[in-house]
Amino acid sequence: MISIPDLAFEKNLWRSGLADVGGMDEAGRGALAGPVTVGLVILKNIPRLSLKLKGVRDSKQMTPLQREHWAGVIREVAHAWSLGWASAAEIDSLGISAAVRLAAERALEALPFPPHHLLTDFRLSPDTDIPLTSLVKGDQRCLSIAAASVLAKTARDALMCELDAQFPGYGLAKHKGYGTAGHRAALERLGHSPLHRRTFTFHK
Repeated sequence: MISIPDLAFEKNLWRSGLADVGGMDEAGRGALAGPVTVGLVILKNIPRLSLKLKGVRDSKQMTPLQREHWAGVIREVAHAWSLGWASAAEIDSLGISAAVRLAAERALEALPFPPHHLLTDFRLSPDTDIPLTSLVKGDQRCLSIAAASVLAKTARDALMCELDAQFPGYGLAKHKGYGTAGHRAALERLGHSPLHRRTFTFHK
């Protein structure tokens, strides 16, 4: 069943006078290769916003073509948006949770202005003084978080397709770095590339 996120959390904050509410989500947490990416989206409190973003869902519940289409709509409609990244080497050095936190902090730094409040998916907790609400299954419940998940996923997928040409043989464009049978077979055959998370490869 596909969950339809709404603006209930944003509207409560908007009514309290907090105009700039940022949704955050990540992509690539469980991959064997490539960076982890955090998207951050601040939606405008405008009429018919839910209708303008009616096809936005948790990115995992969308097809690649749907994600690409709605990513463009999100960038057009959003008051502001940004992306933050942490590399495979940083993931190995810091651990995945700390690396996701670092990517989230980089996404915040990339914004032209700080949000008044953050809505994040449950496992995402940047080190910030900005008030924050962490939501279980936030990308299925909250439209700002779902929008952030779409931007993070499409940006990361595009990067992995580009990197496929630089690191041929692994099938990065197909599986985007996740641990498919084909990817694991390529790892056995070719060994690690600089993109691979050495602390993940045989544990995820």
